[in-house]
Amino acid sequence: MTLVLAATPIGRPDDASPRLVAELAGADTVAAEDTRRLRRLCGDLGVTLTARVLSYFEANEEARTPQLLAELVEGRRVVLVTDAGMPSVSDPGYRLVAAAAAAGVPVTAVPGPSAVLTALMLSALPVDRFCFEGFLPRRTGQRRVRLEGLAGEERTMVFFEAPQRTAATLAAMAEVFGAGRPAAVCRELTKTYEEVRRGPLRELAEWAGAGVRGEVTLVVRGAVVEPVHYDAEQLRRLVQVEEEAGGLSRREGIAAVARSTGVPRRQVYDAVHRR
Repeated sequence: MTLVLAATPIGRPDDASPRLVAELAGADTVAAEDTRRLRRLCGDLGVTLTARVLSYFEANEEARTPQLLAELVEGRRVVLVTDAGMPSVSDPGYRLVAAAAAAGVPVTAVPGPSAVLTALMLSALPVDRFCFEGFLPRRTGQRRVRLEGLAGEERTMVFFEAPQRTAATLAAMAEVFGAGRPAAVCRELTKTYEEVRRGPLRELAEWAGAGVRGEVTLVVRGAVVEPVHYDAEQLRRLVQVEEEAGGLSRREGIAAVARSTGVPRRQVYDAVHRR
């Protein structure tokens, strides 16, 4: 009685892990986003499927989840795979994981290829902090609203996009984030025609205007926020506000201003006590 979320190759079949091979061979049931791709992958890996195979994709995910949960509760080992990469990351899987967790069914994962992390590594952009935004809305107005909400995001951002919408998305990003914002277009990752194109959003949008093919992952640098500099008089006034309006002691006021401004506590203390 275990749900196994199994990562599948995003390009080369030989990127598959030995654990994926073992889980596919030993599963009672395999839920696949595309059963034809699953059988092709098993052929490439030399796996003979003895499991029951069920389709599990966006259109039937809600209806199929109770059926798979029932199999789990009955003691079967269910392996969930999607077309490429990690299940539930912009792919089916979330509903089943949530249902299994709520029912007390053990859930584990076979780690492996991820377009998000692969693109992030190859982008040459900062990787210490990042966020995954998935697919942007298709409609122009909704897409712009989403991008405007991300304009001040300081973390590196990763997006999935359809090839036919890549040029329009890059152009919208250039308009909202700024034409010079560094970014990378990662196309056909780990496949024969893998391509990573780096540059400012304006140039990438112009390049994509000629047409883009294949699976696309976009990586965009976060906003660079210039630090605010406070002089001693400004720090004294801020502490005074904390004392008078906030009802804090001098010590508490200094600590509060240090937290809110990012200025070292000793510097705030010196500004208050050393006129």
